[in-house]
Amino acid sequence: MALRGVSLSIERGEIFGLVGPNGAGKTTTVEIIAGLRRPDSGSVSLLGLDPFREERRVRTLLGIQQQESELPERLRVREAMELFSSFYRNTLRWQTLIDRMNLTEKLDSCFSSLSGGQKRRLFIAIALLSDPEIVILDELTSGLDPQGRRMLWELVGDMRKSGKTILLTTHYMEEAEQLCDRVGIIDHGEMVAIGTPEELVSGISRGIRLLVTLQQGAEDISLESVRAMAGVQSADLDERGTLTVEVSSGRVLVELV
Repeated sequence: MALRGVSLSIERGEIFGLVGPNGAGKTTTVEIIAGLRRPDSGSVSLLGLDPFREERRVRTLLGIQQQESELPERLRVREAMELFSSFYRNTLRWQTLIDRMNLTEKLDSCFSSLSGGQKRRLFIAIALLSDPEIVILDELTSGLDPQGRRMLWELVGDMRKSGKTILLTTHYMEEAEQLCDRVGIIDHGEMVAIGTPEELVSGISRGIRLLVTLQQGAEDISLESVRAMAGVQSADLDERGTLTVEVSSGRVLVELV
């Protein structure tokens, strides 16, 4: 997804959430911030460092749990932690991280035998090995059951208490409201709203006119169903496939984008 003029600033110790649908540009944004994807223009600064020119220094200050990550199927949890620990000069005690992630009983289990939630927690443990100041969590709880989501929410709360700066992406406004100090709503590569959850809701309550370009195959959208959504004041669809919606609810904004 190409980004268009996305600009944001995150304070030390803040939890900042990027909310938006699949293909909105969330992962592209965090990959550029982490130095994994070079932008065509613009600049990135992490604690005053350029992630592209000062990659080695940034790697010790930044931990990232990516949306799609894999390890060799037969690699055991213990072996994974020992391997990634060897990449850093100084690391946290990995046994403590594994215990914190509730994975101690899985130390001798192969990666392929872990559940989705256990794999997610393993990658978070790996991301925290260098005791980074900044942690990026991309689609932290996507696809997990409610119990797994709550467990990871508690882990993010623990990271907050330790003073880490966290950037997370999510599909769920409920998750952003629960975890984040501020939220940015991104769609089609553009930041359409930014602020605290309370500011976004109060601003939207005064009324926002939202333009949504429908994806291919969505031409048969039911205007009646959109108009029936709580918080929708009016909805119209033109011949170009642009849906114009007047909303007065914070949640409906995320549902529509």
